[in-house]
Amino acid sequence: MLCSNIFSQEKQNLSSISIPKELKESANAIIRLNKTIIDVETIDHLVVKQQRIVTVLNKLGKKHINAYKHYNNDTKITKLSAIIYDALGNKIKKYSKSDFQDVSAIDGGTLYSDSRVKFLEHTPTSYPYTVVFESEYKNSSTGFIPKWFPIENYNLAIEKSIYILNNPKNIPFRKREKNFDVFSIKNSSTGNNLNYSLTNQLAIRPEYYTLNFEELVPNMSISLDSFSLKGIKGNAKNWKEFGKWMYNELINGRNQLSPSTISKVKQLVKGINNSADKAKVIYEYVQNKTRYISVQVDIGGWEPIAANKVDEVGYGDCKGLTNYTKALLDAVGVKSHYSIVWAGNAKKNVFKDFSSMQGNHVILNIPNNGNDIWLECTSQTIPFGFLGDFTDDRDVLVITPEGGVIKRTPAYINKDNLQLTKADVTLLPNGNISAHFERKSYGTQYYDKYSIEEFTKKELNKYYKSTVWDYNNNLEVDNIKHSNNKEQIEFTEDLDVKIEKFATVRDSSYLFKLNIFNRVTGIPKKYRNRQQPLEIERGFTDKDEFIFTLPEGYTFTSLPEKRNITNKFGAYRISFEKINNTTFNYKREFSLIKGIHSKEDYKAYRKFRKTVVKYDNLRIELIKL
Repeated sequence: MLCSNIFSQEKQNLSSISIPKELKESANAIIRLNKTIIDVETIDHLVVKQQRIVTVLNKLGKKHINAYKHYNNDTKITKLSAIIYDALGNKIKKYSKSDFQDVSAIDGGTLYSDSRVKFLEHTPTSYPYTVVFESEYKNSSTGFIPKWFPIENYNLAIEKSIYILNNPKNIPFRKREKNFDVFSIKNSSTGNNLNYSLTNQLAIRPEYYTLNFEELVPNMSISLDSFSLKGIKGNAKNWKEFGKWMYNELINGRNQLSPSTISKVKQLVKGINNSADKAKVIYEYVQNKTRYISVQVDIGGWEPIAANKVDEVGYGDCKGLTNYTKALLDAVGVKSHYSIVWAGNAKKNVFKDFSSMQGNHVILNIPNNGNDIWLECTSQTIPFGFLGDFTDDRDVLVITPEGGVIKRTPAYINKDNLQLTKADVTLLPNGNISAHFERKSYGTQYYDKYSIEEFTKKELNKYYKSTVWDYNNNLEVDNIKHSNNKEQIEFTEDLDVKIEKFATVRDSSYLFKLNIFNRVTGIPKKYRNRQQPLEIERGFTDKDEFIFTLPEGYTFTSLPEKRNITNKFGAYRISFEKINNTTFNYKREFSLIKGIHSKEDYKAYRKFRKTVVKYDNLRIELIKL
């Protein structure tokens, strides 16, 4: 009877039938239990244990199982197992450590790495099913204490998430809590030991045009005041101390170059007195000489390859190439600083008020009398001093000999992200059109386009037909010319376009859409009960001017009225001007303004965007003479 009762209890707990109905709403998976226990035994030894029970409700929920563990030379997996249960809680398969797939955890841009990953590959025969995943690993690096991120993703409900940190040696540490006051977080911590939990959290539905997920949900970061990174001990309670440790232990002394290289770069800048001009010459030298390849072995994940090694082999990762550029600038008397950033199109800041191991990329900072220059050293094509949306507008950690300093990279927002389009359009009597098209792009609009100059003719045709003007059928492009002005950071596209059967031709009329080359077609999704704030992340401005030549034998009775809409989200304007009896001018301007707005504002924003789509689809009718 005792054994039977125990089994029944296990079966009930793991049965999907026992899950409260409200937790299943909008959920693809449910975390039944995610318990993480971190034992900080010394400043160079920690043990992390995890028990993770996930019920997968449908095929979209599989990604939430997360039954994997990374390991390398100083991260040793000591326990790893998984058990699969069916919808009723019956055990159907068990996996031991040896059953997990074991592969190298590198991407195509990595030359070599000691990082590997063990992961579970299970193909379900039916839904729902439950995975009980248990793991334990030991790590000699305590610079990275696992974060608590109880709500990991959208469409994922949480029955219970527990985070425990045991600190028997009372090593001083700091913690950063975010969004705890918005969620029902229970804190049972005592002294230097932490114990947090979150229970019965409903799934959050994704919504477009909102903040980064990490800004919406609770999360906690931990950092020890004394720590170890790949055997290198450190002490840091703030960014100044952290930056000084990183400079002394990981960067200083790795800027050595051969006498011949120093002589070469000095000759390159001979006669140039301005530091910014010297830096530009050196940057172009690096772009022409090197290429990006990642190296992630041992401390190589954080320590740059020595400058003389990069100079010898001609490649390196972001750390190595940035350090190499810095070394070359040192050689010609230009001060620069190695800088750590969270890179990615979705902007993420290094925490100003919380020093810890952060960031996933390295760029170079050059002080310039209050107008700092920033260099992306991994690109062979990006203009000098331009970052694009990969690292723009965010707080970064600048490493100086005196310590770490938080600075902010330049922001490309609103009118900085400008696109100017001009077209001369000839309307033909059979409904076809031919046009000469020119487009100039700046800011992030430049960043989005400048790489197409490397496309083949076939790739360019596909780009214009399937990406730029996918709403225009029967379109052909010809005589494509591109001009990349890196001095002005201006990318120009010049081409001829033909579209067959563009206009609808009837017995006595000729009907066509005015906005041929920059039409907004998508309307933001409608939400019955919007939950999250609205964010316009960067903003932009598009200005278009098309001159139309009427088809022979047709004229217009009147031109449409101009429209002018301006609000806190941006502006939309269109106007028309008759040039003569056979030509007229169509002008359009559409802009969005960077900003964060309340969830209640989303309805008005959607209405604005819907209006833009309406007027971008405006038609005009010509009549026969």
